[in-house]
Amino acid sequence: MPSDFDPGTGLGPRLRAAREGRGLSVRELARRIGCSASLISQIERGVSVPSVGVLYSLATSLGTSSDYLLFGSLSAGAAAPDASAGAAVDSRPVVQRGGGRKIIDLASGVRWERLTPQSDARADFLEVVYSPGGHSTDERRPLRHEGREYGLVISGTLQANVGFESYELGPGDSIAFDSSTPHEYLNKTGEIVRAIWVVVHAEPGRD
Repeated sequence: MPSDFDPGTGLGPRLRAAREGRGLSVRELARRIGCSASLISQIERGVSVPSVGVLYSLATSLGTSSDYLLFGSLSAGAAAPDASAGAAVDSRPVVQRGGGRKIIDLASGVRWERLTPQSDARADFLEVVYSPGGHSTDERRPLRHEGREYGLVISGTLQANVGFESYELGPGDSIAFDSSTPHEYLNKTGEIVRAIWVVVHAEPGRD
Protein backbone atom coordinates (compact mmCIF):
# COMPACT_ATOMS: atom_id res chain seq x y z
CA MET A 1 0.00 0.00 0.00
CA PRO A 2 1.95 3.08 -1.14
CA SER A 3 1.63 6.20 1.01
CA ASP A 4 1.70 9.90 0.13
CA PHE A 5 2.87 10.70 3.66
CA ASP A 6 6.57 11.41 4.17
CA PRO A 7 7.54 10.74 7.80
CA GLY A 8 10.87 12.49 7.24
CA THR A 9 9.15 15.87 6.91
CA GLY A 10 6.35 15.42 9.42
CA LEU A 11 6.29 12.77 12.09
CA GLY A 12 10.03 12.76 12.81
CA PRO A 13 10.50 16.47 13.48
CA ARG A 14 7.29 16.69 15.52
CA LEU A 15 8.30 13.69 17.62
CA ARG A 16 11.74 15.17 18.24
CA ALA A 17 10.27 18.57 19.17
CA ALA A 18 7.74 17.00 21.57
CA ARG A 19 10.45 14.85 23.18
CA GLU A 20 12.91 17.72 23.58
CA GLY A 21 10.13 20.01 24.81
CA ARG A 22 9.64 17.62 27.73
CA GLY A 23 13.35 17.32 28.40
CA LEU A 24 13.56 13.62 27.54
CA SER A 25 16.50 11.87 25.94
CA VAL A 26 15.93 9.28 23.23
CA ARG A 27 16.94 6.55 25.68
CA GLU A 28 14.59 7.79 28.40
CA LEU A 29 11.61 7.99 26.05
CA ALA A 30 12.40 4.51 24.75
CA ARG A 31 12.60 3.20 28.32
CA ARG A 32 9.22 4.73 29.19
CA ILE A 33 7.36 3.15 26.29
CA GLY A 34 9.27 -0.14 26.24
CA CYS A 35 11.01 -0.01 22.86
CA SER A 36 14.61 0.37 21.68
CA ALA A 37 16.34 3.74 21.52
CA SER A 38 17.34 2.94 17.95
CA LEU A 39 13.67 2.73 16.93
CA ILE A 40 12.97 6.19 18.38
CA SER A 41 16.02 7.55 16.57
CA GLN A 42 14.93 5.96 13.29
CA ILE A 43 11.41 7.42 13.59
CA GLU A 44 12.81 10.89 14.30
CA ARG A 45 15.12 10.64 11.27
CA GLY A 46 12.33 9.46 9.00
CA VAL A 47 13.90 6.04 8.46
CA SER A 48 11.08 4.09 10.13
CA VAL A 49 7.43 4.53 11.03
CA PRO A 50 5.93 3.23 14.29
CA SER A 51 3.33 0.55 14.74
CA VAL A 52 -0.07 1.60 16.08
CA GLY A 53 1.00 0.42 19.54
CA VAL A 54 4.23 2.44 19.55
CA LEU A 55 2.43 5.50 18.19
CA TYR A 56 -0.15 5.54 20.99
CA SER A 57 2.58 4.91 23.58
CA LEU A 58 4.58 7.86 22.25
CA ALA A 59 1.57 10.17 22.29
CA THR A 60 0.62 9.16 25.83
CA SER A 61 4.14 9.49 27.19
CA LEU A 62 4.65 12.91 25.57
CA GLY A 63 1.25 14.28 26.57
CA THR A 64 0.15 14.92 23.00
CA SER A 65 -2.17 13.25 20.47
CA SER A 66 -1.35 10.62 17.88
CA ASP A 67 -3.11 12.76 15.28
CA TYR A 68 -0.80 15.70 16.02
CA LEU A 69 2.35 13.55 15.85
CA LEU A 70 1.31 12.11 12.49
CA PHE A 71 -0.27 15.07 10.78
CA GLY A 72 0.34 18.23 12.81
CA SER A 73 -2.31 20.91 13.21
CA LEU A 74 -3.25 24.30 11.83
CA SER A 75 -1.62 26.07 14.76
CA ALA A 76 0.11 24.86 17.88
CA GLY A 77 -2.06 25.06 20.96
CA ALA A 78 -5.15 26.14 19.02
CA ALA A 79 -8.25 25.78 21.14
CA ALA A 80 -11.58 24.44 19.98
CA PRO A 81 -14.08 27.22 19.13
CA ASP A 82 -16.54 28.34 21.79
CA ALA A 83 -19.89 26.83 20.84
CA SER A 84 -21.72 29.56 22.79
CA ALA A 85 -20.27 32.22 20.48
CA GLY A 86 -22.29 30.94 17.50
CA ALA A 87 -21.52 28.85 14.46
CA ALA A 88 -20.19 31.82 12.48
CA VAL A 89 -17.11 31.93 14.71
CA ASP A 90 -15.93 28.52 13.54
CA SER A 91 -14.40 28.99 10.08
CA ARG A 92 -12.62 25.64 10.01
CA PRO A 93 -13.27 23.37 7.01
CA VAL A 94 -16.05 20.84 7.51
CA VAL A 95 -15.60 18.54 4.49
CA GLN A 96 -12.72 16.13 3.82
CA ARG A 97 -12.64 15.10 0.16
CA GLY A 98 -11.79 11.48 -0.48
CA GLY A 99 -8.89 12.30 -2.78
CA GLY A 100 -7.23 14.67 -0.33
CA ARG A 101 -6.99 12.58 2.83
CA LYS A 102 -3.87 12.60 5.00
CA ILE A 103 -2.45 9.08 4.82
CA ILE A 104 0.28 7.14 6.57
CA ASP A 105 1.37 3.53 6.28
CA LEU A 106 2.31 2.41 9.78
CA ALA A 107 4.48 -0.58 10.61
CA SER A 108 3.08 -4.13 10.48
CA GLY A 109 0.78 -3.63 7.49
CA VAL A 110 -1.65 -0.99 8.74
CA ARG A 111 -2.68 2.16 6.87
CA TRP A 112 -4.43 5.13 8.49
CA GLU A 113 -6.44 7.56 6.37
CA ARG A 114 -7.62 10.57 8.35
CA LEU A 115 -11.30 11.41 7.79
CA THR A 116 -11.23 14.86 9.39
CA PRO A 117 -10.16 17.91 7.34
CA GLN A 118 -7.70 18.93 10.03
CA SER A 119 -6.09 17.68 13.22
CA ASP A 120 -8.49 17.06 16.10
CA ALA A 121 -6.99 16.39 19.52
CA ARG A 122 -10.37 15.22 20.86
CA ALA A 123 -10.78 12.22 18.56
CA ASP A 124 -9.13 10.08 15.90
CA PHE A 125 -11.58 9.54 13.01
CA LEU A 126 -10.00 7.14 10.52
CA GLU A 127 -10.43 4.67 7.74
CA VAL A 128 -8.06 1.85 8.69
CA VAL A 129 -6.76 -0.60 6.10
CA TYR A 130 -5.13 -3.89 7.13
CA SER A 131 -3.02 -5.68 4.53
CA PRO A 132 -3.16 -9.49 4.48
CA GLY A 133 -1.35 -10.55 7.65
CA GLY A 134 -1.42 -6.99 9.03
CA HIS A 135 -1.75 -6.39 12.76
CA SER A 136 -1.95 -3.43 15.09
CA THR A 137 1.40 -3.85 16.81
CA ASP A 138 4.63 -5.32 15.51
CA GLU A 139 5.62 -6.21 19.07
CA ARG A 140 2.50 -8.39 19.31
CA ARG A 141 1.73 -6.88 22.70
CA PRO A 142 -1.87 -5.76 23.28
CA LEU A 143 -2.50 -2.01 23.15
CA ARG A 144 -3.67 0.02 26.11
CA HIS A 145 -4.30 3.76 25.99
CA GLU A 146 -6.73 6.39 27.20
CA GLY A 147 -10.10 7.04 25.60
CA ARG A 148 -12.88 4.93 24.18
CA GLU A 149 -12.97 3.43 20.70
CA TYR A 150 -15.56 2.45 18.17
CA GLY A 151 -14.98 0.40 15.03
CA LEU A 152 -17.05 -0.70 12.03
CA VAL A 153 -15.72 -3.24 9.54
CA ILE A 154 -16.54 -2.29 5.93
CA SER A 155 -14.95 -5.20 4.09
CA GLY A 156 -12.92 -8.29 4.91
CA THR A 157 -12.61 -10.13 8.22
CA LEU A 158 -10.76 -8.65 11.20
CA GLN A 159 -9.88 -10.48 14.40
CA ALA A 160 -10.24 -8.27 17.47
CA ASN A 161 -8.76 -9.47 20.74
CA VAL A 162 -10.20 -7.40 23.60
CA GLY A 163 -9.36 -8.34 27.15
CA PHE A 164 -9.60 -12.12 27.37
CA GLU A 165 -12.05 -12.42 24.47
CA SER A 166 -11.45 -12.85 20.75
CA TYR A 167 -13.98 -11.67 18.15
CA GLU A 168 -14.18 -12.22 14.40
CA LEU A 169 -15.62 -9.10 12.78
CA GLY A 170 -17.03 -9.19 9.26
CA PRO A 171 -18.65 -6.54 7.05
CA GLY A 172 -21.26 -4.61 9.02
CA ASP A 173 -19.99 -5.79 12.42
CA SER A 174 -19.03 -3.10 14.91
CA ILE A 175 -17.28 -2.95 18.26
CA ALA A 176 -17.06 -0.45 21.14
CA PHE A 177 -15.01 -0.58 24.35
CA ASP A 178 -12.79 1.35 26.74
CA SER A 179 -9.33 1.72 25.20
CA SER A 180 -7.65 1.01 28.54
CA THR A 181 -8.69 -2.63 28.04
CA PRO A 182 -5.79 -4.56 26.43
CA HIS A 183 -6.60 -5.04 22.76
CA GLU A 184 -5.14 -5.89 19.37
CA TYR A 185 -6.36 -6.33 15.82
CA LEU A 186 -5.18 -8.87 13.25
CA ASN A 187 -5.98 -9.62 9.65
CA LYS A 188 -5.35 -13.35 9.45
CA THR A 189 -6.80 -13.65 5.96
CA GLY A 190 -5.40 -13.18 2.48
CA GLU A 191 -7.73 -10.26 1.73
CA ILE A 192 -7.48 -6.56 2.60
CA VAL A 193 -9.63 -5.41 5.54
CA ARG A 194 -11.17 -1.93 5.57
CA ALA A 195 -12.76 -0.43 8.66
CA ILE A 196 -13.92 2.91 10.03
CA TRP A 197 -12.44 3.64 13.44
CA VAL A 198 -13.04 6.37 16.01
CA VAL A 199 -11.06 6.86 19.20
CA VAL A 200 -12.56 9.49 21.52
CA HIS A 201 -9.93 10.81 23.88
CA ALA A 202 -10.58 11.42 27.54
CA GLU A 203 -8.76 14.75 27.45
CA PRO A 204 -7.63 16.92 24.55
CA GLY A 205 -4.03 16.24 23.51
CA ARG A 206 -1.56 19.08 23.86
CA ASP A 207 0.31 20.40 20.84
